Amino acid sequence: MRLHWTYWAVALLLICAAAHARLVTVQGVMGDQALLTIDSAPPKAVRTGQTVQGVKVIAIVGDQVSVDIDGDRQTLRVGQSPVHVTPAGGGSVGRRVVIVASSGGHFVTQGQINGKTATMVVDTGASMLGIGEPDAQRLGLDYRSAQRVQITTANGNTLGWRLRLTTVKVGDVVLREVDAVVTPQAMPYVLLGNSFLSNFQMSQNNGQLVLEKRY
Repeated sequence: MRLHWTYWAVALLLICAAAHARLVTVQGVMGDQALLTIDSAPPKAVRTGQTVQGVKVIAIVGDQVSVDIDGDRQTLRVGQSPVHVTPAGGGSVGRRVVIVASSGGHFVTQGQINGKTATMVVDTGASMLGIGEPDAQRLGLDYRSAQRVQITTANGNTLGWRLRLTTVKVGDVVLREVDAVVTPQAMPYVLLGNSFLSNFQMSQNNGQLVLEKRY
């Protein structure tokens, strides 16, 4: 029976392992199967729980595919910009992330806040990591017991909540105890502001934003 794939090639993930760069492309999903292209091999349908060439499909939810790539867990999403992760010295903990600009020129990536997936956009004009209230609820943040603060937005001043996030992960780089604010308005993305970005040396070239973790 011919499979009719409902989501097609947009999500890309590049991971530099100790020996060589790993390129995984999600071309489509149907039920408990994801159509993956791994490096230069032909596309292959991989079921949930199955491992092919070091890539294990953990879960499929809508257009999001959670995978474990050589021990590094990532969530690939249709429409996501590519993420290039390079562990320092070939180790398991990364210090460098490359985010490729989207078609609109924004640097958008999948990340995790306290272990839960969030879509983030780099915003060097934001002093702290910013989260809309609906996302804060989805992430299970206890923001209503946090400090109330005044927040300046494009629509004027409003009251929000300031709190500290246990972990923020982009690629395989994890920061702990990151300051953030929750706004009462919904936002299309989590704003990856300077409370996260100030921990990195940043450079931009040919549509790529490179984040090198400071020591």
